[in-house]
Amino acid sequence: MNRFVVPADAKSWISVDPMSDFPIQNLPFGLAAPKGRNEAVVVAIGDQALDLQALQAAGLIDEEEYPILDSFIELTGERLSRLRQAVFDLLVDSNRALRDNKKARERAFIPLDKANLQVPIPPPAFVDFYSGIHHASNVGKMFRPDHPPLLPNYRWIPIGYNGRASSVYPSGEGVVRPKGQVKSAGDEPPTWGPTLEMDFELEMGFYVSHGQDPGKRITTTAAEDHMLGLVIVNDWSARDVQRWEYQPLGPFLAKSFGTTVSPWIVTLDALEPFRIKGMDQEPPPLPYLRNHGSPHFDIELEVWIQSVKMSKPQLLSRSNMKYLYWSLAQQLAHQTSNGTPVEFGDLYATGTISGPEEGTYGSMLELTWRGQQPITLDETGETRRFLEDGDMVTMKAYAQSDGFRIGFGACTGTVQPALT
Repeated sequence: MNRFVVPADAKSWISVDPMSDFPIQNLPFGLAAPKGRNEAVVVAIGDQALDLQALQAAGLIDEEEYPILDSFIELTGERLSRLRQAVFDLLVDSNRALRDNKKARERAFIPLDKANLQVPIPPPAFVDFYSGIHHASNVGKMFRPDHPPLLPNYRWIPIGYNGRASSVYPSGEGVVRPKGQVKSAGDEPPTWGPTLEMDFELEMGFYVSHGQDPGKRITTTAAEDHMLGLVIVNDWSARDVQRWEYQPLGPFLAKSFGTTVSPWIVTLDALEPFRIKGMDQEPPPLPYLRNHGSPHFDIELEVWIQSVKMSKPQLLSRSNMKYLYWSLAQQLAHQTSNGTPVEFGDLYATGTISGPEEGTYGSMLELTWRGQQPITLDETGETRRFLEDGDMVTMKAYAQSDGFRIGFGACTGTVQPALT
């Protein structure tokens, strides 16, 4: 698939702050539902969302090529790439067609704070992988201190599980503290109640653009052609529930209550300049999982926290997508290697992306080392072993270049009290 990469020196006639997540080199896609208007696919540029249906109504986007722009349903990865190029052509500083059409501009542009952004695509299926090797190693050190931190299969197979698609929520929506069954060392029998170990997980994810029929597979070389683009994912966790329930079948209620995704799908076209080879894989994967080219991305990741008492958020962690052991292409190739059918809009998350040292960990479980080393919130002096009610967690991601950044916006959720 040919990718459209916007030149680094391209400029828009729209004024864009140099530190904006959304320069003309990005042009990510989202789904907006502004007050008084129908849902529509939008593109971010600076501090504005551009309504693509309004551009069609003005005759500036071809209705025959893009017949439905109130959802992503007809947009394969290749078609989305062409649509992004058409939007670029309207926004580049040399094109006057939209710039000089005042009526079309007034209808098409929506301030981002008025856009009411939704989950970009409500996924029919959600899969969460475990591809961050430093996170997997840390968890192994905590829970299996007398054994090697990684289980024998980790370097041979992308580990994952099927999550709960109906609990994928938009950025900004609260996440209710779940109740569950837990068992501490001295408990007999186990108890049931609100989790005391509410946690976040810093992840990235991708949406499938077009699927594959049952019995067929997607190769690592073809996998990226099946991806619409990337989002930030916060896969909330209840660690005490997880410890008790995960053996022998893996996560269930500890993971099914809430997953927050960022509102903008950032295309692989926009991320093309930030490709990297990634870490070496040893032993070499089996042939069906072999990487090709540079399948990873140099994307900076951040986690911020703000308690009810704080006036501004505090940075908790900085990580990078380069710390994934298994690439996105390997994840999708493995998912379909047994003939599993995949569909448009399926959401795949990477698993927690932690770096190799303190300050780069992607969960409270690691940052506080299972609650044994509490974090202090500088502004108020509060401490945290795990998240408390009212805590707002914000995740950010961006790839930085000279003169612009490719950002994802914010992935934000606030912990709400457990239901009675």
